[in-house]
Amino acid sequence: ELERAATIPTDAKLTFRQAAERYRIEVIPTKAEGTRKANLRELDTLLKFFDDPPGPLDAIRPTHVFNFLQWRRAAPVSANREKSLLSHLWNWCRKKGYTDLPNPCAGVNRNREDGRDVYVEDDVLQRVYDAADQVLKDAMDLAYLTGQRPADVRELDRRNIKDGVLVLRQSKTKMQMRIAITGELKVLIDRLLSRKRPDDAPISTRLLLGEDWLPIGKDALRYRFDRARERAGIPKDQFQFRDLRAKAGTDKADSAGDIRKAQQQLGHQSVTTTEIYVRKRRGALTSPTK
Repeated sequence: ELERAATIPTDAKLTFRQAAERYRIEVIPTKAEGTRKANLRELDTLLKFFDDPPGPLDAIRPTHVFNFLQWRRAAPVSANREKSLLSHLWNWCRKKGYTDLPNPCAGVNRNREDGRDVYVEDDVLQRVYDAADQVLKDAMDLAYLTGQRPADVRELDRRNIKDGVLVLRQSKTKMQMRIAITGELKVLIDRLLSRKRPDDAPISTRLLLGEDWLPIGKDALRYRFDRARERAGIPKDQFQFRDLRAKAGTDKADSAGDIRKAQQQLGHQSVTTTEIYVRKRRGALTSPTK
């Protein structure tokens, strides 16, 4: 039977729950929306282990973190995210003076993650695109042409357009981006900006709007995409909306012959990240020996 939080002594001052609740109130609200939602779920899972029964923060050791990963072995990827949150929480507690002990996550290996390695071929993209409604087509075009994450694509706004450039700050990494509005992207944005809004329709400056002239939300976009993919007869594991970003980076690297162009478009801080991101999806393009 796994050694759980019950093995932790009870003579420390601050309990894990008390530290976690302070983190929930003070830190999580400062993060991006998607990260906030994920962190709240992850924190609840951590509490199920480290607060059952309640245990002191200062008594948590690497062996307990290892046992937690074993306890969550049915969901190894989620367990990695939860361990990362625990590590961040611990470092925050050290800065706040709640503990002066080393981070118990240090030296505890994460679960192996293979990651997503799907490259969406042009014919697969076209089949889903043909089955999509106009709102989804606009979203797919904007995601592919900009190479940005779905959350950032949904947030694109008229106010992001400055002197022929799309200016944005990536919500996940806070990376500042400037994308020239030229070529097919210019055609798309010009069309989106030229739509005639009925006098009685809501006013919004977002680029992606539904038939009701309201901004498209995460769930609504996923629903539209899932329906189009189903109509196209494409399995879910072969094409997800987020794959458009990887396809954009891969296609950019191939067409430009320079992976640094893809790095700039995707907003990666390191070209190494882009190399892994691109080559894992499609493989490096090379030439024969002779």
